[in-house]
Amino acid sequence: MKKFISEFKEFALKGNMLDLAIGLMLGTAFNSVVKSIVDDILMPIVGALIGQRDFSTFVFTFYGATIKYGVFIQNIVNFIIIALSLFMVVKVMNKLKRKQEVVEEVTQEAKKSDEALLLEEIKNTLVEIKNKQ
Repeated sequence: MKKFISEFKEFALKGNMLDLAIGLMLGTAFNSVVKSIVDDILMPIVGALIGQRDFSTFVFTFYGATIKYGVFIQNIVNFIIIALSLFMVVKVMNKLKRKQEVVEEVTQEAKKSDEALLLEEIKNTLVEIKNKQ
């Protein structure tokens, strides 16, 4: 039993698992924000433009089955807003990552010691001499 608990701890405390759990919690919180934007801001505006505030009343009956296409429309709007928001977040993160990579490259170049620079210069000179022969 101790081995099982030990293996579970190792699994549960891995970095990827924690990142996934944090992402899931943030995603859930983000979902409530997006739902509020759609339900409380966008859909009332769209509803006012078309003369009906609540899309959930958009239904029709087909052989006794109620088709709630208004709810479907609202879910599509939710999806588009979430997808657009995530795209923007990923775009910003990629831009920041590229900037960080440039900073790291510059830092690595700056960290080279005088001896390393001298050795690199000697190596380049020897390569030039060899290529001329």
